[in-house]
Amino acid sequence: MKQLLEIMAALRDPTTGCPWDKKQTFKTIVPYTLEEAYEVADAIEQGNMQELKSELGDLLFQVVFYAQMAKEQGDFDFDDVVNDVSEKLIRRHPHVFANEAGSRFSDVELNDAWESSKAAERDGQSLNEKASVLEGVARALPALKRAQKLQKRAARSGFDWPDIEPVFEKIEEEIQELREAMQQQDQQSVFEETGDLLFSCVNLARHLDADAEESLRACNQKFERRFGFIEASLTRSGREMQHVSLQELEALWQMAKTSGSI
Repeated sequence: MKQLLEIMAALRDPTTGCPWDKKQTFKTIVPYTLEEAYEVADAIEQGNMQELKSELGDLLFQVVFYAQMAKEQGDFDFDDVVNDVSEKLIRRHPHVFANEAGSRFSDVELNDAWESSKAAERDGQSLNEKASVLEGVARALPALKRAQKLQKRAARSGFDWPDIEPVFEKIEEEIQELREAMQQQDQQSVFEETGDLLFSCVNLARHLDADAEESLRACNQKFERRFGFIEASLTRSGREMQHVSLQELEALWQMAKTSGSI
């Protein structure tokens, strides 16, 4: 860790450092951080541990980069980051670090304790006014992930359907409103109603205890596999997709669905 911090400091040295690294700011680095996080997730999904080791290093470098820039400004350094997260983990795990047996708590109780700790931290950060329960849900999160987190926070305050049936009814209502917006050819309303429909679908996923972001990622991969099956089938028969009827494409799609490897 010491070597990595020294390398980072050298890269940012005003005189002898790397020109690219020296000109970076907190904002310019953000896209690279997000990319590295997704590459970590991709390596995990592929089960490639060698690649995961490399990607975790790249992600760690992002943390070191931010810490170095903050140190240069006199805000904090890497040690402060480590100490802060260490204290936070101890505070949020009293069942481990306060001599309380973790086996005495259910997963639900442990999650409640974690969320209560986070809520107390949010309240402590706002001395002049009560912080919103939605405060702290990062705006840079993928939209599906952020929607689910916002809904989860709201639900903990009692803003939620008591069971799943009203969620289906809400989805049907949003579909109808989207149809009406389309009939009126109101593009702004179509845009908004599309978002409302997606938000309601995320709510359904939450009630089903399914991660909306991960569900869609899995669906994307499934679509890629099935579409690839269709492309390969057409290539073997010497045909191009744009010259094949929708009925035949649908038949190939159904074949892809029933294939054991798809």
